[in-house]
Amino acid sequence: MQLGIDIGGTKIALALGDSEGRVLADARVATAPSGDALRDLARIAGAAAELLATRGVVPHELEMVGVSLPGGVDAAGGFVRNPPNMPGWDGAPVRDVLAKALGARVALENDANAAALAEWQFGAARGTQHAVYLTMSTGVGGGLILGGRLHRGDANLGGEVGHIPVVWQGEPCACGLRGCVEAYIGGAAWAKRLARETPASSLIAQLAAREGRAPRPEHVVTAARAGDTFALHEMARFNEVHAQTLCTLAAVLAPEIFVLGTIAVAAGELCLGPVRERVRANTWPRPRSIAIVPAALGERLPLFAGLGVAAEALRTR
Repeated sequence: MQLGIDIGGTKIALALGDSEGRVLADARVATAPSGDALRDLARIAGAAAELLATRGVVPHELEMVGVSLPGGVDAAGGFVRNPPNMPGWDGAPVRDVLAKALGARVALENDANAAALAEWQFGAARGTQHAVYLTMSTGVGGGLILGGRLHRGDANLGGEVGHIPVVWQGEPCACGLRGCVEAYIGGAAWAKRLARETPASSLIAQLAAREGRAPRPEHVVTAARAGDTFALHEMARFNEVHAQTLCTLAAVLAPEIFVLGTIAVAAGELCLGPVRERVRANTWPRPRSIAIVPAALGERLPLFAGLGVAAEALRTR
């Protein structure tokens, strides 16, 4: 059996799974980082021990513990760098602390790589050898499966799709550069644009006002489905940058499949149809039969993210 742990800034998801990818027991724990990573990790280890106890499993019986967490992860060294919304965690030796607390082997991956592994092993990309996973949530993340292996790249920096430049000296990006993919289709950047650009007459503004919130990408999707002119324009802009990004990746990586998460899943064919058409028309050599599909795991992704990391560690070590 394997244990998966998905660590975020507000919650932890834990899943006990078997070698077939079945979740035998799971738990979600709301948490707020204390500012002391060692204290937080002790609490996570305690939650893991409680979950194992519900199935009569002791930690040393585990084949592997897989951990998914945000920020820069040194998979070989077992520590994390600058995880967002997790004060006190920079440089935390996550692997060694959890391994000691649980008495089991532990493997780490950043959350985008872990999500890619999850969709490849248990979800939409299952059975492929070359897959690209993209998520457009607060930022734009990616994970690459090449030749049946997770591709980390030098210094574990592979898959940073959100920082491919699409407009030289374009919109400022949270990374400090300008013109990145993330600056155009990342959720946070899009929300800032909507706050500036949304007309008061647009259904987007009306939906946001009903909720007492600023306009968000999810309001764009709802309004576009209702035929709102500004929302349709915004979806077209999103799809254009999205397709341009996939064409770049297709030319370099030649994947069998693109798996698209978050906004693309919510938008469905409002996104997938135009993006497929654009990519098909603008990749060479043609014909190319790259599948472009929505992510399959949905709200269960956090449960499978850590299990995907554990399975990959067992498979490759």
